[in-house]
Amino acid sequence: MGIEKKVGHSIITVIITLSFSLSLTGISGQEATIQIDNDDIGGVVASSEGPEAGVWVIAETDQFQTRFSKIVVTDEDGRYVIPDLPDADYEVWVRGYGLADSSKITAAPGEIANLAAVIAPSEAVAAEVYPAAYWYSMMNLPDQAEVADIPGGLNRYLAIMKNQSCVGCHQLGQLATRTIPENLGKFESSETAWVRRVQSGQAGPQMIRPLASVLRGIPFKYLANWTDRIAAGELPHSKPERPIGLERNVVVTVRDWSDPKAYLHDLSGTDRRDPTVNGYGPLYGSPELSTDLFPMLDPVKNVSTTFVAPVRDADTPTTNSDPVLQASPYWGNEAIWDSKANSHNPMLDHRGLVWYTARIRDSDNPSFCKEGSEHPSAQLTPTESAGRHLAVLNPTTGEYTFVDTCYSTHHLQFAEDDDNTLWTSGGRGVVGWLNTDMFLETGDEKKSQGWTALILDTNGNGKRDDYAEADEPIDLDLDKRITAGYYAIMPNPADGSVWGSTSFGHPGSVVRLDPGSNPPETALAELYNIPLPGFASRGADIDRNGVVWVSLGSGHLGQFDRKKCEGPLNGPAATGDHCPEGWTFHRFPGPGFPGLPEYSVESSYYTWVDQRNTLGLGANTPIATGNLFDGVHALVNDEFVTLRVPYPLGFYSKGFEGRIDDPSIGWKGRGLWVPSGDRTPWLKEDGVGSKPLVVHFQMRPSPLAK
Repeated sequence: MGIEKKVGHSIITVIITLSFSLSLTGISGQEATIQIDNDDIGGVVASSEGPEAGVWVIAETDQFQTRFSKIVVTDEDGRYVIPDLPDADYEVWVRGYGLADSSKITAAPGEIANLAAVIAPSEAVAAEVYPAAYWYSMMNLPDQAEVADIPGGLNRYLAIMKNQSCVGCHQLGQLATRTIPENLGKFESSETAWVRRVQSGQAGPQMIRPLASVLRGIPFKYLANWTDRIAAGELPHSKPERPIGLERNVVVTVRDWSDPKAYLHDLSGTDRRDPTVNGYGPLYGSPELSTDLFPMLDPVKNVSTTFVAPVRDADTPTTNSDPVLQASPYWGNEAIWDSKANSHNPMLDHRGLVWYTARIRDSDNPSFCKEGSEHPSAQLTPTESAGRHLAVLNPTTGEYTFVDTCYSTHHLQFAEDDDNTLWTSGGRGVVGWLNTDMFLETGDEKKSQGWTALILDTNGNGKRDDYAEADEPIDLDLDKRITAGYYAIMPNPADGSVWGSTSFGHPGSVVRLDPGSNPPETALAELYNIPLPGFASRGADIDRNGVVWVSLGSGHLGQFDRKKCEGPLNGPAATGDHCPEGWTFHRFPGPGFPGLPEYSVESSYYTWVDQRNTLGLGANTPIATGNLFDGVHALVNDEFVTLRVPYPLGFYSKGFEGRIDDPSIGWKGRGLWVPSGDRTPWLKEDGVGSKPLVVHFQMRPSPLAK
């Protein structure tokens, strides 16, 4: 053993050469060289079968205000280095496929900690840490005849069970959902138990409705059969592979924030147009329906705080009034969610201001939005109501400013234009925008906003003119309105168009809006439906070349390139099905359901494109939420790289973004910030009391880079 030390703030380098005896590794003469600094922990992981490659090493401490865990993957020789640990005492252990969790040892930065991995004594023990996808894939599906009366058949059934309903809110297949809680009660059958289970808590009406009505109650039989077979000892039919290649280079840092009864939808910590904005600064979260205590995380000090988001009108509705349909096995009859602001999505701008989609009043719109108004947008498309609006926080002053919008808001994105236009989705058949420069300069929310209906140029004359309404037949002398409301919102940096994905319809689509020179008067849309094998669009994003990437309930990442379209993009034939050649489908990792191997069971909620190479996998890398894999899937050279959060199990994300804290220091100054968005955070491995998580993914050049 050789140790070199330098005084002051210089680095301490420890170089260790280790020879393992037969008693530790099962082999003799095995040597490994590990280099660490004074803020790293390193070592070798070995079991009775030798060095363990591609397993996770977890270091966790409770000595900060937030949870703090850092996780890495071992290299081919079982070596690991956990870099850049804050000064504290850590519990360190090993988790991996084919293993049982090892005993925890205590270590501090600057120390070598060799770990004895434990071969799983049974397949059942090994399967405990499999991604939820492997357990969910055990669920049988109805045959085509059983779902023949459901519009869209089996594909529609899968869409609702996956990214549009069930897995659109929480993970299915982790321990808490593949078993039935004992305190739910006693029932004559597991099917009856499932009918009761999905009525639990404030979300009960939203859970029971699609299963009982749209899907005719069919899923309950299959959910019951699934949990019965698991209770009887049946195990997943396939096994996951350990991380390989780039997957071994990941560094995962886990913190928590907010409240155990709250959940988070999205976070923001930078301006995606310039991801160096707010380097090392706070992260800002949107807790949607759960609370008006908006969380903020200082990732340098490991401190989580909140501020109370106000509303403009005292009579703004609150989720606390939502009924508890049936008692929760975890919270009883308590209405745990209480929010007026109902913030869904935050976004920083170049000034460091934080813009939120947030409710500020009740749904009835002011007069300038309605019929008879002189507002240019209202003259073309008057709007009677808006369920969520806009607000902006100045972190420096603490000022929280309301923006009353005539259109509902859901997601938001800034365009790369001179006005710093903020585009929003969720507008119930219209797309809305705010000239943020004008609003901040004048405070005039009426003049600064606009919205437009989605109008196809069906007559093909190249301009917007009179149109048939969505419920009227096509008239080839007129344009045609569509009501495919935007879910994701995607300003195209290549040409200034604004794209959106649709959600909850079948088979789903993406829509292009060209604002023209004088919107809304000049705004025209194009509709592109998803062809088989894809279906069920949800979240989406766009790359800098104008290619759209969309999460699909079919178990694919959809890719749409308008430049590949061979026929007319407008006119009487361009009504949605006219460019199948523009689509490419990338099957997500993971098994398929029985009898349906071509469709991955993976259910991705959202896709985000790393336009600026914030993570280090390359510019324009599409990254999809891996909602049944506890992580994310990045498409690199047409192959998926899965970055998993192996602890605590049950991690589930909805939105994320990359940030470059310091462009001068390589991988250490880059990373992807991902919040947990599961509406039931207590279903994670830690159980009741578990807070929502914030995960920082970083990609180093090798598994031992420090």
